[in-house]
Amino acid sequence: MKSHDDYEELLRLKPAVQEFQDLATKHGIADIFQDNGGKLLELLLLTGLKGKAGREGNDAVDEQGQEYELKTMNAGLVSNFSTHHHMNLDIIEKYRQVPWVFGIYKNIELVSAYLVPANGLKDRFDEWEAKINATKARLEADGKTADMNAISINNPKINASMVEKVGKLFYGVHYSELRKTFKTNKNYGKGKSEKEQTEIEI
Repeated sequence: MKSHDDYEELLRLKPAVQEFQDLATKHGIADIFQDNGGKLLELLLLTGLKGKAGREGNDAVDEQGQEYELKTMNAGLVSNFSTHHHMNLDIIEKYRQVPWVFGIYKNIELVSAYLVPANGLKDRFDEWEAKINATKARLEADGKTADMNAISINNPKINASMVEKVGKLFYGVHYSELRKTFKTNKNYGKGKSEKEQTEIEI
């Protein structure tokens, strides 16, 4: 195989990328190329929050010990924030207790950041709980025992328009203004429907 002509350019840039990773590691992010690590680092530094190591609990904490959930999305590709691949009642309850920071990107450029207060997404959480309880009722009607924590929704989404409605913009421009710049992009907003994105798992 023959290397691409741009391979030398990649090698030239890699030291700066490594510096970026070194900074991320300092803030508890092991890989800037996984799980939106680089974008989460930017949100941590912008807000002054401290990242929390491990997969348990919430994503970040402030100096007073208040925990936060952090989410990012690329508005050039999607219009919803992903959440959790196994959303159950325990996780929903955890989500209700903390404020949320949402970062909206145009590819890799942060263009909007919102703060949503604890339980500011109550209507969305109520919908998810209703889906899970409906599944429980259906199982019980069929004579099956329902373990509530074994019933989950597959990665339900939070729409960016909802975040704009219930959140406070503290950086950049409003999402509705950003969307106008994508009006000519025929692929914008395409993808799975909300129903397809929130499949119940048992």
